[in-house]
This record gives sequence, C-alpha cells and structure tokens, in this order.
Amino acid sequence: MSTDRQTPGRRPGSAYPNRGALIAGTFFTGVWLLYLISAVAWLVSHHYSAPYVAGGLAIIAMFCVLYLVLVPTWPTPAPYKLPGLAALALIAAIFCLFYGQTGAVGLWIFVSSACGLLVANRGWALRAVLGCIACYVVFSVTTHVHGSDFLGNLLPAVFIGLAMIGLRHQAVLTNELTQAREEVAQLAASEERLRLARDMHDLTGQSLSMITLKSELAARLLGRLPESGERDRVKDEIEEVAAVSRQTLRDIREAISGYRRPTLAVEIITARAALTSAGIEVRDDPDLTLLSGTFDPDAEAALAWALRESVTNVVRHSGATSCRISLARSGRTLSLTVRDDGTGHLHCPPAAASDQAGPAGPAGHRPVAEGSGLRGMSERLSAVGGTLELRPDAHPGFCLIATVPATVAAASSAPGGGGDSVSAGHRDALSS
Repeated sequence: MSTDRQTPGRRPGSAYPNRGALIAGTFFTGVWLLYLISAVAWLVSHHYSAPYVAGGLAIIAMFCVLYLVLVPTWPTPAPYKLPGLAALALIAAIFCLFYGQTGAVGLWIFVSSACGLLVANRGWALRAVLGCIACYVVFSVTTHVHGSDFLGNLLPAVFIGLAMIGLRHQAVLTNELTQAREEVAQLAASEERLRLARDMHDLTGQSLSMITLKSELAARLLGRLPESGERDRVKDEIEEVAAVSRQTLRDIREAISGYRRPTLAVEIITARAALTSAGIEVRDDPDLTLLSGTFDPDAEAALAWALRESVTNVVRHSGATSCRISLARSGRTLSLTVRDDGTGHLHCPPAAASDQAGPAGPAGHRPVAEGSGLRGMSERLSAVGGTLELRPDAHPGFCLIATVPATVAAASSAPGGGGDSVSAGHRDALSS
C-alpha cells in the first residue's frame, strides 16, 4: 500500500500540531468504545464460567488498547500501523468466533473505521472497508444475529468506514493546500526581493555612478585653479562626496548580491514545480528547507546552483519517472544528492563516467566533462571548497552528489567591484 506523498516540511496530514490536539483525539476516539459496554454486560450478566468471562474481558481490553494506540495517531506516518490494523481485525475475528452471542460483530464497526483512517491509499482503504463489511456479514450469519440487529450494525459499518476515508482525504487536501499557500508565499517573497534588487540597481546604480563621475571631474577642474585655502577646502569636500558615493554604491551592490543569492529553500520549490510539470515524481528531503540559511551563504548558494542545474538536466535529458532529492549532514560537510531513474547515464560523457580521478577533481571523484553545465557547477563548488561527484549506474538511473563544507568561510569578491571599474573607466577617460 502506498503512503502519503512526501513534501518538504510536514507530510500531508502528518503529525498533530500540538500535544493537546493528540489528547483531544484520544478522548474523542475512546468515547466511542463505550458502545462495547453491551458486550461486557452480556458476559457479566450471564452465568458463564469465570475463565470464559475473563477471557472475553481480556480480548475486549486488548481490542480497546490497540484501537486507542492506533486510531488517535492516524495522521502520524508509522510502519507499525498496518500490522496493528491486521492485529485489530484478528482480535475481532477471535472474539466473534468464541463470543459471538455477546454481540461481538459490533467490533467490525470499529475495525472499519480504523481501516478508513489508517490506510493512506484510498483504493486500498476502500478494499479494507469492504473486507470489514464482508467479515461482519459472515460472522453475523455464523452467529445467528437477529435481522434488526444485523441491519442496525451494517449501516454504521458501511457509512463510518467510508466517512473515515473521506475525512482522511479531506485532511490531506487541507494540509497540502496549506503547504501550497506557504510555497506560493515563499515564491512571491523571492520574486519581490528580486524585483527590489533590480529596481535598486537600475534606479540608484547609474545615479551614484554619475555623482561619483561629476565629483571627480569637479575635483580635477578645481585642481587647475590658482591655489588658495578656499579651493583646497572645496576640493576636499568634493572628494568626500565622491568617496561617500562610491561607498554607497558598494553597499547597495553588496545588499543586492544578498538578495539575489539563491537558497535551497527557494530552489527546492522551483525544482519540485519543474519536475512535477514534466511528469516526474518528486521525493524531496525536508532538510532542504530546514537547513537552508543555517550554514555559510556562499556554500548554500553553490548547492542551490547545483540543485537548479541538476534538476534541469533531469527534466531535459533523463527521461526519468521519479527523482529523489536529499540533503545530508556528515560531520563538517553537507551533501546534496539528486538521484533519478532515467537513462541519463547513457548520455553521460566518457570523462564523467570514468572511475578514475581526472584533472578536474580529487581522487575518488569523477571529473566533469568540458563544455557541459556540470563544469560550471563544479567550478562553483570548488570556489567554496566543495566537490562534485557523478555516479552513472549500470542500471537505469543517475546520481549527482554535491558536497560543501558546512562551516566554510568562502572568500567573496569585493563588493561593489563593478562600481569601482565604472569609476576607473571614467577616470581613464578624464585623464585622457
């Protein structure tokens, strides 16, 4: 049976938001178990032997405990739930076999409800509910349940099971809608940051460059005037204006570079949209969002560029049906892994497919072919002390691993370098 689709952050319908909600869910679930009092009263009121009564009470207690363990925590994915559901059905069957006259068939209403909530795939959930209904009918016939009692319990067994399937599906859709809204908000915020960066560059960059140019020109013209105290004072003030203008231009460009630096949190949203649009199933690691912003920005930018380029290659060249993206911390390094099940290994350059280290990478890592997008990816990673590893498999599939130091202090280019080059160009023109 398939489970809920993974998404960054919380899974659809995953954990309760808080402990109070879990307690409330347990209480709400336990209230319905009070209907089993009729079976307990039947055992106690009839003059059965003590071991027989004790065995029936023990089975009912086991059923209630298991039901309270499984059902209230249905939003939380766990591998024990399907085996627990099978155990719940087995207990109900055993109780019906040995205590059918007590109205034991009513347990299948609870089993049907549990199937609707615990089975993630709707198709399998419907099959499980129908199986519970079939078991209810069979045990009702074998234990000679009265016709009115049979119909009175049949309708809850059918409708409650189907209602629980709908309830789970609605919870999953609501959770996915909430996550989609968060992703849209992140994309909108990213787009707004890029727009502000463009506006700051377009509106202030040229003006500040012109102020710097005019200030330097005025200082040169003043230098041609006869020497005097006033001239020197005015020249100093104008040079200070030019210095402030150059510094402001550097600060703005440094701020813009921060706005435009890609992050894993934004890139995984874009990657997921691109892969889904191409019909490729996406399985991504929540750490891609959780670890974003927790380590060196230059290292994260290199990983973000690697994620963008690798996803582009998967969409364009792999022919894959699924892609797994994960981020793992190992000691003082972080490794981004992009693995697909396509045929990209058939188009992998010979240099990249080699098991021997080449001039582009250290021993143990495959070199990157010249002229490919992988080379630019490798250069960005190398700039922050990282490595790029390619693992084209003999079977369909391709794996790319980009690794960076988690605490690397990458040396960035001097901020405002572009502004200095503009000023230098103006100075050259003036001096000529």
